[in-house]
Amino acid sequence: MKRLISLVFAGLLATAAIAQGADAPLEDPLFLVADMADLSEFQWKKRPVLVFANSENDPAYVAQMEYLQDREEELRLRDVVVLTDTDPAARNPLRLKMRPRNFMLVLVDKEGGIELRKPFPWDVREITRSIDKMPLRQREIREAKEPRVIR
Repeated sequence: MKRLISLVFAGLLATAAIAQGADAPLEDPLFLVADMADLSEFQWKKRPVLVFANSENDPAYVAQMEYLQDREEELRLRDVVVLTDTDPAARNPLRLKMRPRNFMLVLVDKEGGIELRKPFPWDVREITRSIDKMPLRQREIREAKEPRVIR
């Protein structure tokens, strides 16, 4: 009987632990494959950075991904999501729309507009400077500095 009670008690504790884990917010993934038809799911939520290459082994692609992975926190702070496409044969809708030739980096704002295109890797510092100049980002910075008045 004691063994049964111990087993039931252990089961309840495990269930409680799983329930607590389910309530914990999961961090959004920073890197995704660009296999969606368009960027509408990110509009007003994220700033997509699209990285196109003809192969995962493209030296420009490898360098760009290293730059991005080395400074993930700065990208997360600016609501960036990195979308990658290294398969031109798949004819992904985003690739067809953006029409990259070999390597290309595309920065899209939260409104869905293309802010810049680069045919070579860009350092995260340069990317974040471009983001920080955007009007919506300027507003986010101002709002973060202002104390919130609760009425």
